[in-house]
This record gives sequence, structure tokens and C-alpha cells, in this order.
Amino acid sequence: MIIQIDWLKLTVRNSPFSRIFRFHALIPTLVFIFFSGVGMSSLRADTAYYSEPFRPQYHFTPEKNWMNDPNGLVYFAGEYHLFYQYNPFGDKWGHMSWGHAVSPDLVHWKHLPLALPEAEGVMIFSGSAVVDWKNTSGFGLHGQPPLVAIYTGCRADSDGTQFECIAYSNDQGRTWTKYPGNPVIDRRSKDFRDPKVQWFERTQSWVMTVSLSAEHKVCFYGSDNLKDWKLLSQFGPAGATAGVWECPDLFELPVEGTHEKRWVLAVNMNPGSVAGGSGGQYFIGQFDGTKFTADADSITKPTPEVVPEGRVLADFEGKDYGDWKTTGEAFGPGPAPGRLADQNPVDGFRGRGLVNSYYHGDATTGTLTSPEFEVSQPFLNFLIGGGSQKETRMDLLIAGKVVRTASGADSERLKWSSWDVREFMNQKVVLQIVDDATGGWGHINVDQIMLADAPARPASEAALWFDYGKDYYAAVSWSDIPRSDGRRLWIGWMNNWQYGGDEPTSPWRSAMSIPRQPGLRRTAEGIRLVQKPVREMERLRDRHFAFQGGDIAAANAWLAQNQIAGQQLEIIVELAPEISGAQGVKVLKGAQEETSIGVDRSRGLVFLDRTQSGNVNFNPQFSGMHIAPLPGIAGPVKLHIFVDASSVEVFVNDGERVFTDLVFPSAESRGVEFFQSENSAKINSLNVWTLKSVWK
Repeated sequence: MIIQIDWLKLTVRNSPFSRIFRFHALIPTLVFIFFSGVGMSSLRADTAYYSEPFRPQYHFTPEKNWMNDPNGLVYFAGEYHLFYQYNPFGDKWGHMSWGHAVSPDLVHWKHLPLALPEAEGVMIFSGSAVVDWKNTSGFGLHGQPPLVAIYTGCRADSDGTQFECIAYSNDQGRTWTKYPGNPVIDRRSKDFRDPKVQWFERTQSWVMTVSLSAEHKVCFYGSDNLKDWKLLSQFGPAGATAGVWECPDLFELPVEGTHEKRWVLAVNMNPGSVAGGSGGQYFIGQFDGTKFTADADSITKPTPEVVPEGRVLADFEGKDYGDWKTTGEAFGPGPAPGRLADQNPVDGFRGRGLVNSYYHGDATTGTLTSPEFEVSQPFLNFLIGGGSQKETRMDLLIAGKVVRTASGADSERLKWSSWDVREFMNQKVVLQIVDDATGGWGHINVDQIMLADAPARPASEAALWFDYGKDYYAAVSWSDIPRSDGRRLWIGWMNNWQYGGDEPTSPWRSAMSIPRQPGLRRTAEGIRLVQKPVREMERLRDRHFAFQGGDIAAANAWLAQNQIAGQQLEIIVELAPEISGAQGVKVLKGAQEETSIGVDRSRGLVFLDRTQSGNVNFNPQFSGMHIAPLPGIAGPVKLHIFVDASSVEVFVNDGERVFTDLVFPSAESRGVEFFQSENSAKINSLNVWTLKSVWK
């Protein structure tokens, strides 16, 4: 056996970004051969197969090890192909390769051998796949069209260069040959990734949509043969730009109830999404085969920040830190007046000074710790900027234990952030600002720390978000869906880079969302993206329960009478119109656990609250409530909810708003219960189904 051992220094570009990891990479060549030639169903003999704690029963998960972005989504010869970012060697990000599964119906999946392994120092980052029906590439054999995968290669060394490559298959995706002329596009860039390719009928050519991630741009390339590409145009920066742009997609959709069509440009972004960390935005407009032009009402107006009055704990306006204590050198002798030497401009802070750990650059480290204080109001608000990594953060500690944490967004602009600290009322706490990082973005900026009766909200960027939860990322769509079907179908990685490597699952880590059908609907705001679960999900319905309507008390009595509970449920409920108050449903409810989905009519929003959902302490950035504005909220509100062992997905008003959130409840937390803040709430209709496992 030949074993190659290298020391690798990776610039991680498909994980928490702009961070440098140094690790000992053990790469047994023959193990790659094993994974390429052997199926991944050997674990089925285990009686605990797909029965581990938190294991989803109808979402796709790998049998074991780490998974992230969906890749290479294509339909061919009666099979939906799902490739995905995969580490064959462990449950952390690394050794990125393409895992592979196929399905006849989008819900029942068969694991296949590793498709494209990391090799010769090149990791296989995200990309797409197409059926080359006209054999423009020349890769096809015997008159049959080949499958062609288009992916980003990343040099697994200190160089970290990213470039676009292709591979092809003539046996329905079971084996792949990498094109010897790779790369097909090389910009000599470390931030050029995630090609999504499609055939554009009008010009009889291929179009590639690919991101210049750090520049917040999407490039469009054209080709006649999938091998030779030329730059057509660029789009961006636009919309939200707090994080890097990744995994773009471009597709045309009809507008419901009209003869109109529009193109959707979806752009995934990390960090800085609407719920924090990774998420996705979209633009609506026209594409002529060369250039994408966004509609005017697709570029939304930003909303102003909301800063409630409160008790200021620290504003850092003095010459020194007062009774705050420092260690190390990073924080200098006192608050900074703004930017420091060799630093980019810093803005968003209040007054004359702020905490800025860029003292003598990113190489310095240290801590800044507050005196002890009592939590006397329910929210702790503060301005924060700087690095997004966990080594640059502000922690809230009780008796030395970290109970809340926050980081910046790889930006020198400070923005408002808020912690819900109601559970710590009247307790003594300490704040500690930490800089343990020495590389790029290895500093943190903090200002204006205050207790208040309501959370502060940062000014929002001009963005349209396709999911308001925290766990729907890298969403991309299937290519080559038959015209007789006519749908656009997509799926996303159900996780977040803030805590993806820490989630408490074993032997696998990460799941995909349920497949969805995106559409377009004309609303009072303009044409907007809507989503609904694919109709194939109905095949998993088992026992059905129907409630004809009534008040909340009657609904809860009906739930108890029918003993409705479980960790695999589908719920469709329509809440009757109300003028004020909050109503909703709690799922995965136990003695001290619950995940709440509801409508707050007084505030004009819908929400998903996972603060009491079970294990929320495995990462300080996990717990939280996620909200979305909902126009017309005084009318009836329909909630379509999918509950699995460790996830909740909610489609509001036929997909006008969507939430995707992970939860980690105990096995005993299976209950369902409706709630209300006022006694007048009613339910128009309610249907509940138990759902069958796709793995048993």
C-alpha cells in the first residue's frame, strides 16, 4: 500500500470563509479507490441503520461522514441524481469530493459510490451537471448523450487557486472521466467557484453562471462545446453583500395566473444572511442569453435600523477601558478613534471611540473583560463588526460558562446585534471580548453595549431572501427535468456554516432539505419567489387526522383525544383572521422542550422560535428566534409544516415565506399543541399526517 502524507495549509473557501486551517492530511490512495468502487450501503446490516438520535427519516443524509452543498443535480434515464460535497474520511469539512445518490421519485434515495474524489492535490468543490443531448462535447458514445459535470477544482495547498473543470460519464453517472484539458476556465483566482450550466435554446449554446465570491459578482460565460468558454457579462454587486457570494443559479419561471415569464438569479451568501450566517437571496429580471438585467422592483429598499432606548453598559468614549480588564496586546491601551494603522476604514460605531482589536494588526491576540453586572432587562444589544470566525467574538458568561456569543461578518462596518437574555434575568454575568485569531480578519470591533426592553435590529440590506430560517443554503436546481413535467425543482443544504461542524449527530453530519418547487407570484410588493414542497412528498403520508375548525382549546382537546404526536409529521393549518395577538403551534413538545411556529399580528410578522427546542448549547450561535414580515397578516394565515427528527420546515401562505431550521430535541419530545396570546384565536381548518420513513 502506498500512503502519501502531506502537510497542507488550506485557504478554506467552501466552509467558514477566509480562514486558514493547518492540518495533517492523511490521504491513502487505495482508500480513494475503495470509495470509488464500492457502494455505500454496507451499513444496512446494522440493526440501528438510520435509527440514531436525530437521524432524519425522510430527508436525505449520507450514511456517515460530512456533507454540505448539493451538486450536479440532473435528471436522466428515469433517475434524479443528487451529488453533494462529501468528506470520505470524517465528519468534518475536508477532502472535498462528490458523493452520489439517485432517486426515482425525489424522496426514496439509493446511495452510490463516490463519484468524483479529491485527487492529485485538487479538491472537488461545488458545481452542476447536464445531459449533453446533442453531444456538443464529443464525449458521448454509440449515439448516446453523455452526462457532463462542471465543477470547481481547488488546489489543496497554500495556493488555494480555484478554477472550473469538467468530467463526463457514459454509464448514467456511475463512473466518471475527468477531461484531460482541465481546467476549462482559470482566472488565477482564489474566489471563483460553483458553476451552474444550462443549455440556452435561443442561442443554441451553453451558459455558465459562476460566482466571483469576494467581489459579490456573478459571471456569465458562453460555450458551444462545454470545453471552450468566453466571458459574456457580469452582474453585481447588488442586494446583500455582507458575505461572499456562492452557488448561483439562473432559471426561468412563469408568473402564476399570467402569460408572463421572468428569470430568477439565486445567489447564496455567507455570512450576513437574514437570520445570521449562511442563507440565500434572489433577483428577478430578464436574461437574453448574454446578460441578466434585474427588474426595478427586484432591487428592494433597505430598512432603517431599530435601536430601542436602554441602559448603556459601555460606550467606550474614554481614553482607557475603565474597569474593563485586558490581556494580551490586541486591544491596545484603550478605545480606538476608528480605524487603526494599515486598517481599512471603520464605520457604524457611535461617538468618538470603540473597541478595535486591530492594534498592531491582525497578528496580536488578547481579551477584554467587563466587570460583573446584573441582567435587569430582557435584551442585550450591541454593535459588532470585524471577523466572522469563532476566534474573534464577544461572549456572555455566567459563572465562567459561555451562554451567548457573537462575531462580526468579515466587515469593518459595525451593525446592531441582540441577545435574548430573559432566561438570565437577575443573574450576575460578565462580557468578554476575545481575539484569538492571527490571520486575515483576525480582529473584532465592538461598541455601545446596552440592556433594553426590546431587541435592536440592524438596517437591512436591499435583498429578497428565499428562506427566513437559518438552515437553507447552497440551494440549486435540477437540470434536464422533462418538458412533460414542466417544473423547476431545487434543494438546499440544511445547515449553517456558523455551527455546521458542531451539530450533535453521529456517524453522519448534515442533511438536505426536502425538495421544493419554486414559482413566481405577483404580489403587492412586486413579482416574488414562492416555494412549495414537491408533490412527491404526499407519497409519504400515512395516518391522516382532520379537524374541521374551532377555537384553540377545542383544537388542543382534539389533538389529545386522537393522541396526535410524533417526530415525523406534516401539518397544514389555517389560522382564522385576527386583529392582534400571537397564535401558532408548538411541535416536538416535551416537558421542557418545544419549537414554536406562529403569527404575531401586532408586529406584522411570522416566526419560528427554537430557543427551547432541545439541545441548543452545542454552539452559542445556534439558539434563536427567526422572523419574517408578512403583508396582509390580519387575514387568514396558512402554515404548512414538515417535522422530522431534527428539522422543521414551514411554508407560509402557500410559500410566500419559508423557514428552514434545525432542532435537536430529545426522543421523548413528540407533542403538538396550539397556543395563543389572547383568547379569541380560532382555527379554520387543520390536517395532520404521520409520515413514513424512506430508509426502512
